[in-house]
Amino acid sequence: MALPQAKQDTTEARLASLTLPEGGWSDATRKDALNRLQTMGLPGARDEYWKYTRPDTLNAVDAPAAPALHAHEAPLFGERDRLQIVFVDGVFDAEASDDLAMEGVSIERLAEARDIHWAKDVYGVLETRGQTPVQRPFAVLNTAFATDGLLIHVTGKAAKPIHINYVHEGETSDAILHHVVKVDPGADLTILENGPAAARFNHVMEVEIADKGALHHVRAQGRDHDRRAVTHVFARLGVESTFKSFTLTVNGVLTRNECVIEFTGDDAVAHVAGACMGDGAFHHDDTVFITHDAVNCESRQVFKKVLRNGAIGVFQGKILVKPDAQKTDGYQISQSLLLDEDSQFLAKPELEIYADDVACSHGSTSGGIDEDSLFYLRARGVPRGNAEDMMTIAFIAEAMQEIEDESLREELVERVEAWLLRRRA
Repeated sequence: MALPQAKQDTTEARLASLTLPEGGWSDATRKDALNRLQTMGLPGARDEYWKYTRPDTLNAVDAPAAPALHAHEAPLFGERDRLQIVFVDGVFDAEASDDLAMEGVSIERLAEARDIHWAKDVYGVLETRGQTPVQRPFAVLNTAFATDGLLIHVTGKAAKPIHINYVHEGETSDAILHHVVKVDPGADLTILENGPAAARFNHVMEVEIADKGALHHVRAQGRDHDRRAVTHVFARLGVESTFKSFTLTVNGVLTRNECVIEFTGDDAVAHVAGACMGDGAFHHDDTVFITHDAVNCESRQVFKKVLRNGAIGVFQGKILVKPDAQKTDGYQISQSLLLDEDSQFLAKPELEIYADDVACSHGSTSGGIDEDSLFYLRARGVPRGNAEDMMTIAFIAEAMQEIEDESLREELVERVEAWLLRRRA
C-alpha cells in the first residue's frame, strides 16, 4: 500500500538529510531498516499510537533550537563507584570517559566494533520484532542511521554499574545513539543513564537477557527546558531472568519513552516504571507494550506524572497474554497529579488476554492534591509550598520503589527534593 503523500514527503525529506553508514557487520541490517522505514513512513498525527503526541518536531529535517541549561549542581550518580562513559551531543568523549575495561563485562563502541561481532545477532533484531503489532518508525530510523552507541556484553556479575552520561552543548544538536546489551546466563549488570543528550535525541537500547540473567536500568532525563527526545527500550527475557527499568523525567518540551518487552522464557520478571514532573510547555509520553509468551511470568508497569501550568502527560500501556502464557501475573497502573485545571493527562490502558489462568489488572486515575491531607500538614505548621512538595514526593514514591538499589532510590529522591526547592525559590 502506497504511503499518503504527506507522510511520504515528510519521510523523504528526513531521509535526504541523513547519511547511511556503510560497510561492516551492521551494513545489511541498516539497509534493511532503511527499506522498512521507506515502506512504513515516519509517524503522523493520524497514526493510532501518535494521536496524543504530535511527532512534527521529531520528523523535522532540522532539530529545533534548545539552549543548554548549565545547572550548578553536583553530577547525578557522581559520588558512587561506577564506570562512566560520556557522550557530548551524541559524540563519544574519550577524555571524559573512563577506561572501558571492567571485570564481568566487555564494552565496545558501535562506531569502532570489528567486522565479525556478537552484536550482529542482536542489533536491529529486537527492534524488528518490536514492530509487530505496532509500528515504531523512529526506532527503525535509529537502527538505520545511528552514528554510535555501546555494545555491552555481560559475561558475569559486573564489578560496578555502567554510567552513561549524556551532555548537551550545541543549541541545534541532533543525536542518534543505539546501544546493544547482551546478558549471558546468570550474569548481572546495572546501567545508569542521565543527562539531556542533545537538542533532539533519538535513542534505542536493545536488551537480550539469557536464562537467570539480570539487568537493572535507572535513567534520569533532564533538565534542559526545550530539548526533545524519543527513546526506545526493546527487551527479550529468557528463563528466570529479570529486567527492571525506572525513568525520571524533569523538564523537556517533548519526551516520548517507549518500552517493548517480550517474555520468551518461563518464570521471568520485568518491571518498568517512570515518574515525571512537568511545568508549562511540557509534553511527556510513556508508551509500553509487554508480550507474555511464556509460563508464570510477572510484569509490572507503574507510572506517575505530576503536571502543572498546562503541562500534558500521556500513558499508553498494553499487556498482551498469548494462549500458552498461563499463570501470567500482569499489573499496570498509571496516575497523574494535576496541580491546576489547565494540565491534562491522557491515558490508554489495554489488556489483551488469550490464556485463562492469569491474574492481570490495570487502572488509571487523575486528580488534584488531596485537600484534607494538605490541610492536615498546614495545620501543623508546614507552609503550603513545602506541603505540596511533600505530597508530590509521596505521590511518585510508588514508582520509585521499583528501583531495587535503595541508595540509588534515595539519591533520586534527594535530587527531586532539590529541584522542587529551587522551583519554589
